[in-house]
Amino acid sequence: MANDDRDILELLKDEIDFIEKGGYGRSVRTPWKPKSAFQDSLTCVNYADPDHSHSCGDCHLIDFVPQEHQQDEIPCHAIPLNWEGATIQDLELEANEAKLERGVKNWLRSRIIKIEVERMIAGQTG
Repeated sequence: MANDDRDILELLKDEIDFIEKGGYGRSVRTPWKPKSAFQDSLTCVNYADPDHSHSCGDCHLIDFVPQEHQQDEIPCHAIPLNWEGATIQDLELEANEAKLERGVKNWLRSRIIKIEVERMIAGQTG
């Protein structure tokens, strides 16, 4: 369970905005260094923390990671992004940045809709 007090809905919306503004593109300062989905954005609890002082278990994204991958080095890269089960790890191996970004954005949009609907229903019944 995540130990992150940020709102997951806002976090996911911010991640889409980040991607659409070129967030995972190569840095002008370090063009040789590839960017990593989720890890190189504010979504990551260890973003800009060279010591990685937080456990990935503290991150909201851990709730989307299959149990068997929650102890992986980069658990968020094992999140199934579509019904076929493709993960960030799978898509990074293809070295197709546009396909990776599309897959992540589609997954983010589907999670956002699900959370909004759940909150709407909870507001009607609560």
